[in-house]
Amino acid sequence: MIVGPATPISRLVNALRWLVFVVVALVLNLPILATIMTSFKTTADINTSPPVLLFAPTLANYEEVLFTGNTDLPRYVLNSIAIAGGGALLAIVLTFPAAYVMVRYGLGRSWLLPLVTNVRALPLIIYAIPIYLMFQLVGLLDTRTGLALIACVISIPVALVLFVGFIQDIPEEMDAAAKIDGAGNWGILWHVILPLARPILVAVLVLSFVYAWNEFLFGLILTTRNAVPVTVGATFFVTSYGVKWGATAAAMSIGIIPPMILGLFAYPYIGKSMMAGALKG
Repeated sequence: MIVGPATPISRLVNALRWLVFVVVALVLNLPILATIMTSFKTTADINTSPPVLLFAPTLANYEEVLFTGNTDLPRYVLNSIAIAGGGALLAIVLTFPAAYVMVRYGLGRSWLLPLVTNVRALPLIIYAIPIYLMFQLVGLLDTRTGLALIACVISIPVALVLFVGFIQDIPEEMDAAAKIDGAGNWGILWHVILPLARPILVAVLVLSFVYAWNEFLFGLILTTRNAVPVTVGATFFVTSYGVKWGATAAAMSIGIIPPMILGLFAYPYIGKSMMAGALKG
């Protein structure tokens, strides 16, 4: 196929397309950009009205939240990584075999899948008091394990729906061929389904991690000191003397780094997961 030289009209259309893309990207990410800019401002620049766009950047806010402040932000970040990662992995371990059983044998598909998804649609605040009392009884208050279990429960509905949708696109003839070779159900799941499901596994991992990372309610209610996540720790710069906007913005900016890195790493796999189907695997 021979491609002719670009005409002035085509170049103009391409430039307009990129202009619209840049404008939309800036508008959608304006809160994040404003937070990052605030994290590099001095208190005087932050309190200036109208806000200044050109200023001398400073690292004083990052120094405060990482080294000289009264809070332990690095530990809060590690807590969030452990909680979100543990909850996401546990949700995958529970929902992947369950989705296979639902699709291949129909067990619970007519009632369990709708029940799980509908329960997740309820406001999380209604579970706060029962979960607090149960965690207090079994000693899971202010622990990473307790919050990881909460993160797992939050992620299960989305993970289950995605896995069911993926596995039902895999032809049952592949299971039959594996059974002829002597594979059992676990062998089929491990050696046939799992290799094909790597893109969707990564997609579920990323979504579950982000859901858990952004969880604030249960982190506020169920923790006091040892297992405080970064979403709650960032609010510790709101004091009775006022809000330390620069330190708060710096803490929030640091808090977005781990999920951003995970998302950039997993982006190619997420794209592949959209091309579902074993015939394309």
